Amino acid sequence: MTPQSKILDQENIRRAMMRIAHEIVEKNKGTDSLCLIGIRTRGAILAERLKECIKTVEGKAVPVGILDITLYRDDLSVVAQQPVVHETLIDFDLTGKKVILVDDVLYTGRTIRAALDALIDLGRPASIQLAVLIDRGHRELPIRADYVGKNIPTSLDENVKVILSESDSTEDEVMVKKAGA
Repeated sequence: MTPQSKILDQENIRRAMMRIAHEIVEKNKGTDSLCLIGIRTRGAILAERLKECIKTVEGKAVPVGILDITLYRDDLSVVAQQPVVHETLIDFDLTGKKVILVDDVLYTGRTIRAALDALIDLGRPASIQLAVLIDRGHRELPIRADYVGKNIPTSLDENVKVILSESDSTEDEVMVKKAGA
């Protein structure tokens, strides 16, 4: 792979999200009791996009929440002396819901482990499923995604960067680059 490669462009990201929406609706036999929880920041953006895709597919809007996992991280002391904690915004009860947890990149699984801990502290969902735009491998924990936009085999010296217009003020794309490039 070159020092920097574009893996997905805006149209391919849109298609992947629409495919994931179809898979979610099919696996859950509709949208009853379904909700989307995006992991802050890009997971929250993708959850909102997924909500719109599901609305296009089913004609129904599902509730969306935003989860901040900062205080649940197992590397909190390594990340920062004074970590920035953002608000978790979930204005509905998770108890009995089929929760679709949404993130941009699945890597070691540690972010998802933290998110699962945070969700369980907020209620007792009927089930939790995982949707990610990119699965890059290299798991350190036994976690897998139920819905994947694209599997990208990477080496440990590569970084995957998801760029979304809502957070990065530029056109959507997914890039893989060598660390330090």
